[in-house]
Amino acid sequence: MNRKVVGSILIVILLAIGGWLFINSPFYNGSSQYNGSSQNGISILEVGAQEAGDRPVKTFDLTAQETKWELGDGKKVNAWTYNGTVPGEALRVTEGDFVRVHLKNELGVPVTIHWHGVILPNRMDGVPGLTQDAVEPGESFTYEFIANDPGTYWYHSHQHSAEQVDRGLYGSLVIEEKEPEYDRDEFFILDEWATRSRDQGAFNMGGMMRGHMSGDGEMDTKQLYDTFTVNGKAGDAIETLVMEEGETARLRFVNAGYQQHQLVFPEGSMKVIANDAEEINGEQGSSQVLEIAPGERIDVAYTKQGKESEVIAENPGVEHSEDMRIPVVSENSADSKINWTVSSGSDIADGTTYGSEELLFEETPDPDVTYDMDVSMGMNMGEGMSFQINGETFPNTSPIKVEEGDIVKVNITNSGMMNHPMHLHGHRFQVASKNGKEYDYPIVKDLIHVRPGEEYVVYFEANNIGEWLFHCHDNNHAELGMITVVDYQGVYSPFEIGGENQPE
Repeated sequence: MNRKVVGSILIVILLAIGGWLFINSPFYNGSSQYNGSSQNGISILEVGAQEAGDRPVKTFDLTAQETKWELGDGKKVNAWTYNGTVPGEALRVTEGDFVRVHLKNELGVPVTIHWHGVILPNRMDGVPGLTQDAVEPGESFTYEFIANDPGTYWYHSHQHSAEQVDRGLYGSLVIEEKEPEYDRDEFFILDEWATRSRDQGAFNMGGMMRGHMSGDGEMDTKQLYDTFTVNGKAGDAIETLVMEEGETARLRFVNAGYQQHQLVFPEGSMKVIANDAEEINGEQGSSQVLEIAPGERIDVAYTKQGKESEVIAENPGVEHSEDMRIPVVSENSADSKINWTVSSGSDIADGTTYGSEELLFEETPDPDVTYDMDVSMGMNMGEGMSFQINGETFPNTSPIKVEEGDIVKVNITNSGMMNHPMHLHGHRFQVASKNGKEYDYPIVKDLIHVRPGEEYVVYFEANNIGEWLFHCHDNNHAELGMITVVDYQGVYSPFEIGGENQPE
């Protein structure tokens, strides 16, 4: 065996041991600059409060509980759920409603609810140690906010989310327009599960190293998961979509997993209409393949092409693709044989393919604050493998310090070997350029999927006072450090990171 091979094996072994030590160490030590030890200004609990007034009030009860869940094809898992199902109860409200959600925790671990993509008061964001204390077993918490912005959202735990979201603690949230454009409206949450072992919610060090060596930016997740699901079901257990020839429906897709997915549609049937709750430019949109990054939401207008059955399915070139197939049949042929043939084209649309209808900035603004965010993979001495922002891991990453009203420019560079879908809480940003080239049609989003070697420039306005996470939505990467905070001056969080509060 040559010296290079031996050296590579030793590196993998050392990294794996270091990673185990890191995962089993007290990662959040309470010494963070983000916790409440420095209480200057006013508490986040005193800003941004919203009241119902004379608005319609929509009230929901969500109970976090353990559930034996059947994925399909004989596969069963011990899931953690909201209201006993995966996904949790589907929440639908109307633009302008006052939303009140009572969370009760019947699990044996603390939980929260984060309202992914929703612009709301900081105290309602559901991040333990930053915006609230985690909800302990047997306790409750009530979330309240105004549903101001119509669009596709989802909710999930932000407490140890690398494990809790992975085990099923998520659900859909739709804020409908007062006058919906489409009569038919369906929601699909995509996910991956590890059913061959007890590894659900565990990080795959070996897969990460293979990915590092092979150049596959998500090999860590591909090696861990063996089952794909749509709305908590796999393969033949996925619910059939019944539509007639020529009928058009709004299909809302969310990727709750940690692996990107490419959904192939029948040719000529699909048009992208929204990204991350922002309508796209109406002159664009037609594609055959839809690529959805972890944490991302994309809406399409889908029109059934004929009387015969059709299928919307994962790219057939991907392992486990047979698990992720949505059959589309006519009512009078629901029992007929479905043609599972999937022909994947090269016309791929992702979250940055089409520009947004309404922009945050008509012209490239002059920033008040510029933050360079280099995302990468590294080692922490005594702790093991980590995912870093500017060479540091949370809670020791440098915050993005802002004052209310600032225009913030963030230069995001992926100098590592893994994909990083970077998500900003409490704000939307405008994607201005990729790899130094400006977009003809800028995109407004709250999550940008940054692959190895890519560089994005995004802008946002600091217009929502609080302490807000900016992190990788491959939650395994967030758990190993890839988090920072948009830190508004003049306010502080009274909560403590560490102990029962694990905000990754």
